[in-house]
Amino acid sequence: MSDRHVNVEMSFPSDLSEARRIQADLVEALQSNGYGESHVFAIRLAVEEALANAIKHGNQMDPGKHVHVTYTVTADRFDIRISDEGPGFNPTEVPDPTADENIERPCGRGVYIIRNVMTTVDYIGKGNVVVMTKLRGDPE
Repeated sequence: MSDRHVNVEMSFPSDLSEARRIQADLVEALQSNGYGESHVFAIRLAVEEALANAIKHGNQMDPGKHVHVTYTVTADRFDIRISDEGPGFNPTEVPDPTADENIERPCGRGVYIIRNVMTTVDYIGKGNVVVMTKLRGDPE
């Protein structure tokens, strides 16, 4: 394991293939900093959901709109900020997908997953910016 501090800042058009490329680079950065398989899986899953939300729901798949990503990986923590150019949303209004009345509804699952696998999750401003942290000391 090598401890290498990774800082990445980028913007890309609303394209799911770009999101997959970012995830691959992120996994490599996490592994090079010694993150275990379950932490890598959790972080990749949360980032995948957040990027998909930004592209699909925020930017409405509009290739003229961009997603902006900044992340840092160190041996102790992972931090990421993802923003889109959409109108935003109120995360407190997203229905709980585990409630009986929502079990068969597809909405809200990504936000639920993100909240449950990351150490902290904050939606900023009008809700089109999400900031997430995963501490390496969290249980795997």
